[in-house]
Amino acid sequence: MNQAAKQNTLKSHKLRTTACREQVLEVLMNKNSALSHGDIEQELQSDFDRVTIYRTLKSFLEKGIIHKVLDDEGLRYALCKDNCSEEHHRHDHVHFKCTSCGETNCIQDVVVPPLALPAGYESHDVNLLIQGICPACHR
Repeated sequence: MNQAAKQNTLKSHKLRTTACREQVLEVLMNKNSALSHGDIEQELQSDFDRVTIYRTLKSFLEKGIIHKVLDDEGLRYALCKDNCSEEHHRHDHVHFKCTSCGETNCIQDVVVPPLALPAGYESHDVNLLIQGICPACHR
């Protein structure tokens, strides 16, 4: 991803451009699967400390650049595909974890159906993880 595109993404989400933000954004844009904090840290090869990367991810979440993906190993992060913002940040699509390669991917075309919760419960976020074999490993 080129420098101008990264800066434009940050600017359009009202974030100041920093070296860490640019590099974390590049890592996320170059991967097709959701990444954990540790995955991102490993990709950056200690260019930034753990807390700086955490704060960058938190800012990206708050501004609607990325969303959380929960799988059986914990929390991962993936780029938002639609026009998310601070005001509109919902991800009701399915996540798929391959039991062979271990990658977790967003399946945008499969939407989690609305769920009727008992009285008094209010839904803020829905996560649906399907586990199986991805097309690359199925060959």
